Amino acid sequence: MKNPVFDIDNWKEITATLGRNKTRTFLTAFGIFWGTAMLALLWGGAQGLQDLLRRNFAGFSTNTAFVFAGTTSVPYKGFSKGMWWSLTQTDINNMRRNVPEIIAASAVSTISTTASYADKSYATQIQGVESQYPLINKPVIYEGRFINESDEKNDRKVCVIGKRVAGELFGTASPIGKFVAMDNIYYNVVGVAGQTSQIHLNGKIDEMVLVPHSTMQRAYNRGQNIGMVLLSCRNGVTPTSIRPRIERIVRANHPIHPDDKQAIEYLDISEEFEMVENMFSGVDILVLFVGLGSLLAGIIGVGNIMWIIVKERTQEIGVRRAIGAKPRDIIMQILSESIVLTTIAGIAGICFAVIVLHVVAIFTTEDGNTPGFQLAFMHAISILAAFLVLGSAAGIIPAIKAMRIKPIEALNDK
Repeated sequence: MKNPVFDIDNWKEITATLGRNKTRTFLTAFGIFWGTAMLALLWGGAQGLQDLLRRNFAGFSTNTAFVFAGTTSVPYKGFSKGMWWSLTQTDINNMRRNVPEIIAASAVSTISTTASYADKSYATQIQGVESQYPLINKPVIYEGRFINESDEKNDRKVCVIGKRVAGELFGTASPIGKFVAMDNIYYNVVGVAGQTSQIHLNGKIDEMVLVPHSTMQRAYNRGQNIGMVLLSCRNGVTPTSIRPRIERIVRANHPIHPDDKQAIEYLDISEEFEMVENMFSGVDILVLFVGLGSLLAGIIGVGNIMWIIVKERTQEIGVRRAIGAKPRDIIMQILSESIVLTTIAGIAGICFAVIVLHVVAIFTTEDGNTPGFQLAFMHAISILAAFLVLGSAAGIIPAIKAMRIKPIEALNDK
């Protein structure tokens, strides 16, 4: 017996059979095409969507908390409730010394101001930060460097300006080494920075001017007061777990009642990240169910058309059996038609999905960062193999029915 793969007559017969009812064949092929395309789009698009969402948090430590002062809600030590108070440098120093789980901490204070250079000015914010700040909210350094420990210890009047600020004041020229005036104080520009994270600390780095926190305290007569504490914990430790110790350290340095739950504001960002990760898990489950639904719909379509083809070709199959065709020949003929239809439509669906994902990736690329809207080669092969296997399985029942047709019954079928 000839190998059906290399049998030209077999291929002619498959083409003729599928072309006999073009509308039905097209609709079935379209079902397979759409099923593979949807499965490939979901598989490749899910990772791209997750990359887009993670881009909003890129560079920001996921194990982070904000600590800032609220107003007291309980009278204590002669102070009435509703009292305003401020965190101090002593608070953050005590946190670093007494809570070993903290791997990075930075005081952060922000003041609205106007930055000017030559005849240009830009309304912005000046933000005092410490050298550990990049360990928590990693900036993108476009030029120069970030604030370091030496700048802090020596109260240097240096600054890192945001990318947008640099563009407004200097255009395309390099600002490194030049002086920017803010509130009659001149700061030497040592770097140009920005951020990829969408988490804002009173604004984006791109639109602010960052200076050493110690310099800001002296320049604005803030004493030891700080706006907030930004801290990050080591892996395996959540900010919520160290919150009681943080609050005890702060209360020891301020007239805050031990039962006052309002005076110390504490925001655990890791909880927000956990919600996002749970959402990603939900997306994966959704992709699984929708993909399986698309797969099942395509396979049912293949099974239906094979069943109809067998029904229409009952007499033909009977004649074949009468002249000596073996059951194996009948099964191979029916399965070949199923496999050909599934392969052609499946490859077309995967190619369509790859093109769509590529276009989406191009339009969502930002600052050279391309999200993963792509279908891996092995994933494409897996999808096609799944459709081939299940498509062949869908043709088995019609093929077995064709094999069991008795020649005399087939010839008498009307």
